[in-house]
Amino acid sequence: MSVTELGNDGEQPKLTSNESRCIFFNTDSEDYHCVVILAVRRATGTFSLIGCLFMLFVIWLLRRYHSLAQKMILSLTVAALFDSVAYVMGESHPQGSLCSFQAWWLTYFDWSALVWVCLITLNLYLNLVREISTIRYEMLYHLMAWGVPLVMASLPLLKGYYGPAGPWCWITADHVAWRFGIWYVPLFSLIILMMCCYGRIICVANQRIQSWLGTFNPERERRKVSLAEEIKPLKWYPSVYLLVSIFPLINRLHNVLYPQNPFFSLTLLHVLSAPLHGLANAFVFGLDREWWSLVSPTGMQLALQSRLCDRTRIGEYHPGAVRYTQADLVDHSDDDDDDTNVLFYSPDMTLKDRGP
Repeated sequence: MSVTELGNDGEQPKLTSNESRCIFFNTDSEDYHCVVILAVRRATGTFSLIGCLFMLFVIWLLRRYHSLAQKMILSLTVAALFDSVAYVMGESHPQGSLCSFQAWWLTYFDWSALVWVCLITLNLYLNLVREISTIRYEMLYHLMAWGVPLVMASLPLLKGYYGPAGPWCWITADHVAWRFGIWYVPLFSLIILMMCCYGRIICVANQRIQSWLGTFNPERERRKVSLAEEIKPLKWYPSVYLLVSIFPLINRLHNVLYPQNPFFSLTLLHVLSAPLHGLANAFVFGLDREWWSLVSPTGMQLALQSRLCDRTRIGEYHPGAVRYTQADLVDHSDDDDDDTNVLFYSPDMTLKDRGP
């Protein structure tokens, strides 16, 4: 959203206490619009923050952080949590170091959350379509998810392009090309690419499901159902990012065409949707039916007792190389958390480099 600090006559207007905090619109009669925009921004940011905290609590409570796929979802939640903090970070800041910090913080964690969604898609594609074990890529995933955003967020900072940009600080309206080059063009390109990947993943999964014919095998049928259920929620991550990014894109395009006349309705839709990444991720996380069955009152009580009281766990013996771990860190409650940390597999699939 473009920010206009001059009045209609081109001179610096007299600022009331409210206008000193809100500089999105350029006439005194629109002060209440600023109050509404700031209130909505804080509310949506707070909802996302609560959604991320709830996800982290459930992940901790149910110990959903052992396999590579679960660790990636945990990292996505952490990135979305810090991203939500930027949207509830104080009032609208004038040009200065605090504004530049908010803009850098927002850009960094926006990018980090996006990269983790892309890596989750890539991990699923490599496991299911290419049949490659990806456990050895965990460190590489972290380098990409935290390193690429550092570069993308630091470039405008080094150029001095951060400043007031509507209800929060970001790249200023004087550098439109940087706005689209740093964020919107890569964002929608990656969303389209992820949708193509999920189209291929779903096609391959359907082929495998249809190929599992012949003598009835309970384990094979269980894996077939598990395959379909696991893909169903994950495929919504790109769609969620597309939905929450449409109105911000439209509003930024309007700012390019009419930089002196920000449109209140578009600005409101922008602040309603842009901070919702964390809440949207929590919604996708909630599409997993398995953990819904575990968060019933009885399930929550048992999980809390296990977490806070029960420190004795009996592990299952696995033949092969012996590893010694702390007993309370081992969780054998999930059947799919084997040493390969593979998200999906078919009965006849042999992952490359699977090892003993």
